[in-house]
Amino acid sequence: MRSSNPVFSRRGFSRDNGHAGFNTAPQAGGAAVGTQGNPYAQQGGNPYAQNPYAQQDLQHGAPPQAPVSTGRMTMDDVVMRSAMTLGTVAVGAVLAWALLPVTSSSFGLAIGSALVAFVLAMVQSFKRKASPALILGYAAFEGVFLGVISEMYNSQWSGAPFQAVLGTMAVSGATLLVYRAGWIRVTARYARIGMAIAIAFVLVMAVNLLLVVFGVAEDGGLRSTGPLGVIVGIIAIVLGAFFLTLDFKQIEDGIAYGAPREEAWLAAFGLTMTLVWIYVEMLRLVAIFSSSD
Repeated sequence: MRSSNPVFSRRGFSRDNGHAGFNTAPQAGGAAVGTQGNPYAQQGGNPYAQNPYAQQDLQHGAPPQAPVSTGRMTMDDVVMRSAMTLGTVAVGAVLAWALLPVTSSSFGLAIGSALVAFVLAMVQSFKRKASPALILGYAAFEGVFLGVISEMYNSQWSGAPFQAVLGTMAVSGATLLVYRAGWIRVTARYARIGMAIAIAFVLVMAVNLLLVVFGVAEDGGLRSTGPLGVIVGIIAIVLGAFFLTLDFKQIEDGIAYGAPREEAWLAAFGLTMTLVWIYVEMLRLVAIFSSSD
């Protein structure tokens, strides 16, 4: 689903940077391109930043770390904004499921909601600052889309949405545990390789969609209900876990380096997009396995 695609609509906790080292091709001076607009970017191949607020602290003779009382982002801020954003998605999904029957018109409404959500996500992605109204609006329309398609999947494969939710929670929890254990190190090279794979995946899926629409590919093409569809679904979920590691790193660095409190909304925005991506792919995968029973 294009509107939940975290590949082309992600921004980090800064004014003009890409997300977690995106666009980090080497320059002649040895620095990464992605560090040009990233206020958290370290030199020497690390896409994450030196404290952009360190100079202000040093002028007062203090260590280059921001106290909590100065309006800097904390983990509580991220948790609260994420709960609000994901809660908006959940409310929109529940209302859409309860109020909209499974018909062709409701499917059209779902597609329309997905397009609106995509537009709002893109507008926020290109804004210099976080806009809570845009982020919550995106979450609301995304929730309507998820509610309608979840009801459609449930009508054909009973319990599929519930299984997809459990799968999304399992992938997210496992990714967080692996990240916190230090088994994954989010570096510039890691981000470059992952983004190259993700962009290639999205381009291939776009071409596949066009082939299906024009009748060149049958049974969904690469998105078929057979073994190939399972492989593609697993790749998509692994990419979702990759995006989660970028989200975790950005949150960790944003807190450590004293990002402004309002940028917690960007953290919530990124996490929501990633979790929606994983849920949609998990829903497809559950449907494929249910179809083979």
